[in-house]
Amino acid sequence: MKILLYIVLLLSLTCTMTARADDDHLRAKDLVEAGEILPLENILQNVFQGRQWRLLEAELEKEHGRYIYELEILDDKGKVWKLEYDAKNGQAIKSRQK
Repeated sequence: MKILLYIVLLLSLTCTMTARADDDHLRAKDLVEAGEILPLENILQNVFQGRQWRLLEAELEKEHGRYIYELEILDDKGKVWKLEYDAKNGQAIKSRQK
């Protein structure tokens, strides 16, 4: 019985996380269409230009009244970095190795 409860709880959490990701995607799409932010694709083209990096995770956050793309990348030396870019103009804000 405990295993069944655990599976149900895990499935419920997974569905909630998927719904949140879908909501974030729709919110980002609406902001791009309204001209409020740049498409993530534009930011990634600049970040990865000529580099053999891999995107591990991307999030769109609103901080202090502005939208920020938070990227987690794996560089060509196997190091993980957290990069932040202004979603409106694409300027780099912060980078740090994790």
